Amino acid sequence: MDIKNITDSFGALSQETRLEAFRLLVRHEPEGLAAGEIARQLSVPHNTMSAHLAVLSRSGWVMSRRQSRSIIYRANLDHMQETLRFLVRDCCAGHPKVCEPFRVELNEQKE
Repeated sequence: MDIKNITDSFGALSQETRLEAFRLLVRHEPEGLAAGEIARQLSVPHNTMSAHLAVLSRSGWVMSRRQSRSIIYRANLDHMQETLRFLVRDCCAGHPKVCEPFRVELNEQKE
């Protein structure tokens, strides 16, 4: 992940509704939620929620699939792990043991 991708990715989460939507989807892994249900649970108009989900999708935070007449969204946990790995990769200048628990956890989750 390069700096442009990471700033775009964080930009997508820097809006309250999008961050809440992503956190909601993480809680509903692995089954995901229909777009309408996300809008209902967050009390957001459907068209507004669609715009937010499009931003999250373009930035890699969510994935979607059509199921009958609904679009089901899921959190992209691989993207989340990659983002966290980017943050701790060069961690703690000269004191790598401080960040070691993060690295271990992220590597265990990937396997």
